[in-house]
Order: sequence, then C-alpha cells, then structure tokens
Amino acid sequence: MSNSLVTVRSHAPGGTIVLNRPDKRNALSRQVLQDLAQAFSDLHQEKKVRAVILTGSGTSFCAGMDLHEIHATSRSDDPQPQWFADAQQYRKLLEQMLQFPKPIIASVNGPALGGGAGLLLASDIVIASKTATFGIPAPYRGVVAGMVAPLLNFRVGGGMAAHLLLTGKTIEADEAARLNIFQELVDDELVWARANDIAAEFANTSHEAVTLTKRVLYETIGENLPTLLAAGAAADATSKTTEAATEGVTAFIEKREPNWP
Repeated sequence: MSNSLVTVRSHAPGGTIVLNRPDKRNALSRQVLQDLAQAFSDLHQEKKVRAVILTGSGTSFCAGMDLHEIHATSRSDDPQPQWFADAQQYRKLLEQMLQFPKPIIASVNGPALGGGAGLLLASDIVIASKTATFGIPAPYRGVVAGMVAPLLNFRVGGGMAAHLLLTGKTIEADEAARLNIFQELVDDELVWARANDIAAEFANTSHEAVTLTKRVLYETIGENLPTLLAAGAAADATSKTTEAATEGVTAFIEKREPNWP
C-alpha cells in the first residue's frame, strides 16, 4: 500500500510503515489514522513480515493530531459528534497496535508529540535519534490527552506520567531514555537501520511465543488498558467541546498565546 499520506514497505522479515506528511510534521489527520489502521492490517496478513517498524518522513516522527483539521471542525454548527468519532478512531488504532500479533518498533526520527507520542507508547520497542524529543502539550491546547495518559502511565508509572501530562513539558532524547520511554538512542542517520536490525532478529524467534508474550503484556499485565483507553476517549472528546479547547487550538493556528476563558 502506498499513497501520499502513509507508505508501506515489505522487506522480510521486517515491514515499515512511514507517516508521509513531512510538510505537516506528519500530523495525524483522520485520513492518516484510517491509512495507518489499513497499513497495520495489511502487514498483519504478510506472513513473511515478522516485525513492523513505524517511522516518520522528514525530520519529525509525528507532531500529534492535525490541529488545523480540529480547528475547522470547531467552526461547524455541531462539532460534538465528530469529536466523539475522532476519539473512537484514535482509540481503535491504539488498541489495534496493542493487539497486533507482531512486534512494533517505533523508529523515532524527530519530535514525537501528543497523539504521536501515543503511537510510540503503543509500540513495543522504541529506537530514537539523539535529537528526538517527546512531549504531550495538551494543556497548552486546552484539551485532554485522555488516551495517551493510560499508555504513559503503563510505561513510566503514575508519578512521572502526572508530571509530563500536567506540565505539557517536552523532554530531550536523553531524558526520555532515562525514563525508558526510548529504549535506545542512536545517531540520526542510523535510527531506521537499527530498528531494522532488531526486526531482523525476530526471524530467529518463535512467532507463536512472541505473539503470546504480547498477549501477556497487554491482556494480562495491562488488562485494564482497554477500559482506560475507552474512558480516555470520552474525556478527550468532551474536552474538545469546551471554550478552553476552542481558544487553545485557535491560538495555535494564529501563532499567539492563548487567552484562557
């Protein structure tokens, strides 16, 4: 599958999904989310593909949700049904990644923010460039990162999750590695190559054992994640109906500081 927004390459024993909106820092529009879900479905069917690499084109991994699309929706007569549809679309993608039977390796080639941070948190292994960054700037947009929150808590624990979620702080690669958000740091030009090396290692493992291990991780140890993601989706959608969200997103579009209600 290949189109202007998402590109899929099969290079057994690995496969690569590339977010391909470099001019928008690979922001997640509704079409991108739809194409990502289809890409994972396609590589699920590829028996020779034993692991999947997720990366971004250009100098960003993913800047988060497409705020221009959100802003346009906020100006419609009745945006609330769309907010809930958007939240459910993102939730389903995250759950698809958690339930994906093959390892997902995030190859983080630049900033991973907001919804993009959620994508790497739903991946199994994270390889990042030394110049990559990680952050969840939702408080600066007047919204709630309801579905990123439980994944971040699962990866780093409640205290650090609270710190990052409430402050909206963006952290550098070395700090993200210290917190085990990034498992390995490599030079920028080696990020995909290192991820591909790890993908190749899965050719020597039992596919059944790897799949069952993922089930232990996300259905036993993380058994509450689906419930938490569902609750987070409701919080995410509700937050977009507020005046704060309208002001936060509008301020971002207009490149100014928000004037909070």
